[in-house]
Amino acid sequence: MGLREIAFGGIYLSPMLLYALLGFTSALLIRVVLHRLVGSMRPWFEAWFDTALFVVCTAAIAYLASASVEIL
Repeated sequence: MGLREIAFGGIYLSPMLLYALLGFTSALLIRVVLHRLVGSMRPWFEAWFDTALFVVCTAAIAYLASASVEIL
């Protein structure tokens, strides 16, 4: 996909919006899985962990999307 605009009904959207939405949902899924595995023990500060997990997931999705464009 790269970093080209996405035309949606005549409105151009940044692909980072799509990456951020995918990053948010993947971070949410990872958070739920970790919460069920670890339980009520919280070895991290929740806000910092959630923010870092979101950033890492979004960056990974953007990297994988740009890497797939270079292969094609």
